Order: sequence, then structure tokens, then C-alpha cells
Amino acid sequence: MRMAAKYTESELVKGCQEGDPAYQRALYQQYNRLMFGVCLRYADNHDDAKDILQDGFVKVFKHIGTFQGKGSFEGWVRRIMVHTSIEHYRRNSRYFMVDIEEAGDMEFDADVLSVLSKNEILKLISELPAGYRTVFNLYVVEGYSHQEIADILGISEGTSKSQLSRAKKILQEKLRKLNIRAVGGN
Repeated sequence: MRMAAKYTESELVKGCQEGDPAYQRALYQQYNRLMFGVCLRYADNHDDAKDILQDGFVKVFKHIGTFQGKGSFEGWVRRIMVHTSIEHYRRNSRYFMVDIEEAGDMEFDADVLSVLSKNEILKLISELPAGYRTVFNLYVVEGYSHQEIADILGISEGTSKSQLSRAKKILQEKLRKLNIRAVGGN
């Protein structure tokens, strides 16, 4: 089996901007695993994440002409995947985001976090209800402000804050239970 040619980022972008299928395949091969992880953080399951990934790459190829080489190309692709994930969430949401009284900020037990793998932490986050998970990912992982999240999701800033607070509370409870199990308790 022949190995795929290694292209520089600028070669990939230029080749894709020219519509060359070989460069499109190479770009997909280079970024699909990383971007699948981004999509999976927002999706309810692997199948939804695959759909989001496919839709996201269609957008990447459709709009690659707008990438001007300013900033990180990977960051540009990531933003497309995040926005595609949010669009998927909106279209398929079976959940509501409801303003709730904001709970206080929660602290995580550093001892529990130190023994969990990245995959275990991601699994805990993936178990959050979709609305909480979406706000948590946008705020904690992607670095959006509550106002930006509110604008993106069409919710109030207070709802964004309360969704994050609830997500943290749920995660703290899950971590507390793991800590009890880790030390041999119930």
C-alpha cells in the first residue's frame, strides 16, 4: 500500500482552494481524527459525531477560499467544526436550556483529577445532558465568553452561566463518587 504524500499546510490549503481531490483527501486524512474528537465532545454518540464531521469537512472545502493564511489553519477548521456541531445540536435538540438560579462555582478535587486519564475525563463530560455539555465545551474547552455563547446558541447570558454552573455541579458529584470509590468507600 502506498503512503499518502505529506504536504505542508500551505500546500494543502492551496491545493484544496484549487479543488484538487488529492489535496482534499490529504487534508481530510491529516485532520479527521483531531476534528472527530472536537465533534464527539458536542455529539450524543459516535454516529452523530461522524455526521457532524462530514458536514464540517463539506463546509471546510466549500469555504476554504476564504482562508487567507492569517492565524492557524487548524484553528480555522476547528471553529468550523464547533459551529457545525452547534448547528447540529440546534437542529436535533431534544433538550431545553432553562434559566435556573445559578449555583455557586464548584471546585474539583485535584486528587481525583490527577488519577483520571484524559479519556475518562472526556467520558464524564460526554455524559452531561446535551445543553450542559454544549455550554461547558464552549466555555471551558473553546474559551468563549458567556455573552458569545448566548449569541451563538440564542439564549440569555444568564442561561449560559446557569448551564455551566449545573454542568460543573454534575461533574463535581461524579468526581466525588469516583473519589469515594477510589479510596474504597461507597
